Amino acid sequence: MEGKRHIAILGSTGSIGKQTLDVVRQHPGLFDIDLLTANNSAELLISQAREFDANNVVICNKELYGQVRDGLKDTPTKVWAGIDSACSLVTAGSVDIVVASMVGFSGLRPTLAAIDASKAIALANKETLVAAGSIVMRRAYERHAPILPVDSEHSAIFQCLLAAGGNPVRKIHLTASGGPFRTWTRERIAAATKDQALRHPNWNMGAKITIDSATMMNKGFEVIEAKWLFDKDPSDINVVIQPESLIHSMIEFEDGAVIAQLGSPDMREPIQFALSFPERLPLDNKKLDFSEIGNISFFKPDTEKFPCLQLAFDAIGRGGNIPCVLNAANEAAVAAYLHDEIGFYGISEVVSRCMDEARFIPEPTIDEIYATNEEARERAADIIKTLK
Repeated sequence: MEGKRHIAILGSTGSIGKQTLDVVRQHPGLFDIDLLTANNSAELLISQAREFDANNVVICNKELYGQVRDGLKDTPTKVWAGIDSACSLVTAGSVDIVVASMVGFSGLRPTLAAIDASKAIALANKETLVAAGSIVMRRAYERHAPILPVDSEHSAIFQCLLAAGGNPVRKIHLTASGGPFRTWTRERIAAATKDQALRHPNWNMGAKITIDSATMMNKGFEVIEAKWLFDKDPSDINVVIQPESLIHSMIEFEDGAVIAQLGSPDMREPIQFALSFPERLPLDNKKLDFSEIGNISFFKPDTEKFPCLQLAFDAIGRGGNIPCVLNAANEAAVAAYLHDEIGFYGISEVVSRCMDEARFIPEPTIDEIYATNEEARERAADIIKTLK
């Protein structure tokens, strides 16, 4: 790499943000932190800013501004508040690459702001492409803003495509762990508590993403992401359960040959690859020992037990603003589940009903996407009340 790369991390106190900082910690001579943002985790944001000498920090919850300001008053770090500040600061000339790791629909605005400023985007926020994929990819193309996938599955596909030498790809195979309930019966899953759903067997992720993994909505979101990132029809994207989480995804060629990307279940590898692309850097992580792996198994996903996966295929099949409805309803339903307001299958019921009742817009503008998000959340809230 020539010179340091200056990084803005949207959501630095979340799982991806913290692992991004661990990558930076391993390569202090290659990366500088220009901007860190957080929503509510003021103390951690202060600690991160001090350790990495961040130029700017944004606490999106304005009520916590005074706490962060006072916590950093003896440092040169500039402190800001609110999402508008994050949207402005990601466009600064001092920023080379933006790690978009905010959770949920809230990550869309600052990511679009960074794209409009032609910044490279290390994309970890699934909802950005799920809710507004056509708009985001069109703007990225127009602004010459490269989007580098951070999700382990999409990073794997990206890496496989680099090895493909331009040969046409017949099918993308997205792998999934199957989550904590892969071997459970539907009846047992119906009674699953949030504590059980949060026990992912392989990955350490935030609560919302972990629940999405348990319902397999997370994999549905990744199908939609793959459609936009790699310009593939959803019918050419296959989901396969790979419980060991060692094969992160695969591409299949017209002659039947398959290239797979393997690695330990450690998000720092795809994060680092996005930050250092096209170079590969050393990483202090667990390397695969093939003599210890034993079997690698594959299974077909069960959409009867995990209806959210089929709902995602249905949403992208309908197109328009319906994937945005899918995302908004899911965010509301997962929050309700985490607050013990609905059962596990209440999540898919809320999403399904919102999709059925939504006002369909074939080619939504960005303003219509924001409006759709609000409308779907309001309808989801009404439905949740009937399920309590």
